[in-house]
Amino acid sequence: MNTTIENRLTTLFKSLPQYWEDNQLNKSKIIEAILNYDGELMKLLLSDDLIRSTYSIQIAGTAIFKQQEFIDYFRYKDYWDNSYTRYSNEIGLTSEGKYLKYNSDVVIDFPFKDTMLEGGMKKEEVGKNEVYYHTVLAKEEIDIMLSPKILTNVKRYDEDGEHLVSKLEDTDNLIVKGNNLIALYSLKERYAGTVKLIYIDPPYNTGGDSFKYNDRFNHSTWLTFIKNRLEIAKDLLANDGSIWINIDDDESHYLKVLADEVFGRGNFINNVVWEKKYTIANDVKWLSDNHDHILVYAKNKEIWRPNPLPRTQDMNSAYKNPDNHPKGPWKATPLHAKSGSESSAKFTYTFKNGVTFTPPAGTFSRFSKETFKRMDENNEIWFGKDGKAIPSRKTFLSELKNQGTPAKTIWRFDEVGHNHEAREEIKALNLEEGFATPKPERLLQRIIHLSSNKGDIVLDFFMGSATTQAVSLKMNRQFIGIEQMDYINKVSIPRLKKVVNGEKGGISKEVDWQGGGSFVYAELLESNKTFIREINKVLTEEALLNVVNKLEDKAFFNYKVELDKLLNEVLPSKEISLEEKKKIVFESLDHNQNYVAFSEIDDTLYAISNETKAVNYSFYSKKIGDVNE
Repeated sequence: MNTTIENRLTTLFKSLPQYWEDNQLNKSKIIEAILNYDGELMKLLLSDDLIRSTYSIQIAGTAIFKQQEFIDYFRYKDYWDNSYTRYSNEIGLTSEGKYLKYNSDVVIDFPFKDTMLEGGMKKEEVGKNEVYYHTVLAKEEIDIMLSPKILTNVKRYDEDGEHLVSKLEDTDNLIVKGNNLIALYSLKERYAGTVKLIYIDPPYNTGGDSFKYNDRFNHSTWLTFIKNRLEIAKDLLANDGSIWINIDDDESHYLKVLADEVFGRGNFINNVVWEKKYTIANDVKWLSDNHDHILVYAKNKEIWRPNPLPRTQDMNSAYKNPDNHPKGPWKATPLHAKSGSESSAKFTYTFKNGVTFTPPAGTFSRFSKETFKRMDENNEIWFGKDGKAIPSRKTFLSELKNQGTPAKTIWRFDEVGHNHEAREEIKALNLEEGFATPKPERLLQRIIHLSSNKGDIVLDFFMGSATTQAVSLKMNRQFIGIEQMDYINKVSIPRLKKVVNGEKGGISKEVDWQGGGSFVYAELLESNKTFIREINKVLTEEALLNVVNKLEDKAFFNYKVELDKLLNEVLPSKEISLEEKKKIVFESLDHNQNYVAFSEIDDTLYAISNETKAVNYSFYSKKIGDVNE
């Protein structure tokens, strides 16, 4: 249905035939006219009371037209979706004809992590026939969903075991169990602008991994899901921070365009190619997939700089000392360079042995005459064993050892590990459960080394098996992890306990890890989320009806839902399948209320203990009585 403004604009533009082509508006012409403040068009728009009041402001008695606001409405409103040259002004990712960056939908649930096994399903069958639920909310429907949430079941783990926590310190390592989008917004209250490194390994959306949807919007939904999380991640990054996103070929190029929009194309650093497998898949139909992409963005590229990698023994082995120079091993390097000034191209220098150096055609002298003289006097020029070779500089290893070397963008498996190595690292920990897709500790070691220093905060909000957190602890970084799947208490937390107690796998030997440190575990306090779990477990129609009846006075239903109709007509119906009924109930809940807001901490409905209140007040730096101010 057209709005009043749309109807008014239709009428107005009908009087301007120059903006129509084949009965369709030539949108690019109108936008160009608005940008140029075309007199005829501006006079027409401002002559209408509704348009003038909506898209202008009065300053010193003069109406100032809100040019960009009008163009944004004109360009992206549904009403204009079929107008002429709709894509003429901009290219990018779209969903249903709208640019993704203007998409106001928010995907709040990662379905695989929120669902339970169907009745009779064996563990090895997970993902074959399982029904996945997700929900999308438009921003205008969101009220308290992204507000800070109450942390509960808070405890600290160290070498002496588990302890209750009454206060969170600024330097605490933190693990949060709950939806990562909701958790990120809660973390923003404390950590905005302080995180030095974010590494994420999100679902790849391959159709074979855990991110499965049952509708035709799989691709655009995945992009929206990622977009929401990248936007809040950017707010958490320090100005000199960076984000590293691990992804494969299926979505990497779309993700690059999306990340360009979120972080700014000018802040793109590199696409690192990681060789994740060392074997060839001989049964592959097309090409053997042996690599992943790691997209690297800086919050501010102008000030972000990576740390150099330490020099390897192979690099150092090229340095020899055939003339027993007192500075030690050296390597011959050219005296000319590929670029320079006009004078350095015509440069000549005669050494004390009579040999004259002139840069080869098309090159330039790398050094000044003063530098040549100093190197010549200090025996730092090499003329070959017979003294007749083209002169070169002796570059000494002793002068390079502390400088390190830049990282390349292709990372071989023998340098940073591979998938099989990662699975073996998990297997060696003897955890209660395995984990199918871990990352090797050496891979995270390199990323953390390049992009952070001791004491910096490292965040991973797709925590998985906790490789990022394990390596961060061993490298003396402060870490934050978010995970909402139940394996967090069978894989992730047990792994970190073993790291605290000095486990010797992964990079432990290389960094001489002896154990120590601690971390705090906390959960987002669930409200409707608890009921969603109960609904997912239901195996019969009768059981579902019983659960919903029980939830009637406890759960928060969407205000649009006619509860009587749901209970007395929809659920008893013989024409609707059990799974469809479960989905209807799921969608009837108010997903703003999946977790309990911090602002409700004193509500007697939730019976929050004084200990839980204390730790939340410390986390959000609030005092009792300040919550609702």
